[in-house]
Amino acid sequence: MATPVKLAVVYYSSTGTIAEIAKELRDAGVKAGAEVRLLKVAELAPRAAIDSNPAWAAHHAATADIPEATPEDIEWADAVLFGTPTRFGNVSAQLKQFVDTLGGLWAQGKLADKVYSGFVSSATAHAGQESTLLALYNSIHHFGGITVSPGFTDPAKFIDGNPYGTSHVDAQGNNPVDDTTRTAARIQAERAVKIAAALKAAA
Repeated sequence: MATPVKLAVVYYSSTGTIAEIAKELRDAGVKAGAEVRLLKVAELAPRAAIDSNPAWAAHHAATADIPEATPEDIEWADAVLFGTPTRFGNVSAQLKQFVDTLGGLWAQGKLADKVYSGFVSSATAHAGQESTLLALYNSIHHFGGITVSPGFTDPAKFIDGNPYGTSHVDAQGNNPVDDTTRTAARIQAERAVKIAAALKAAA
């Protein structure tokens, strides 16, 4: 019997939107038969900045028990889903800092030939969602990784409309993660696990 795909869902979330999508991806990955690790990256912001935003402070406290990602988690995984809010149309500093710690694995060729995909949120419509995912995927090209975007591979993808990855507009916390985003996350997780399983079987 084939061993299950090992899926790492690695994210940064300040007020909880990306964390909610990450949990949806985790659950969909488990249902697709994968062994899943849900992992956050380390917070870089000073405590004063966190405490200045009640939603940020509340989320920081509520997710204290989520393990922090390490390079070993990426080495372990067959597939990695990276999540970040947009930061001026780019990847958050917290997730980028974690990616930058992977140089040792990259030098050993241990980031290559894995499946990677990304998910994102922003406060307003557009607001750099696609450019953030494309910026994230630049690193995957350097890894020698296999970018598995959801594309328009399911009719539901024409509803959320983002072929690059799951995305959500949270309107500064006024738009909770909805069924459209949850469906997009399910499609993305299932596709990542499916492609990773095929690669694993062919190895």
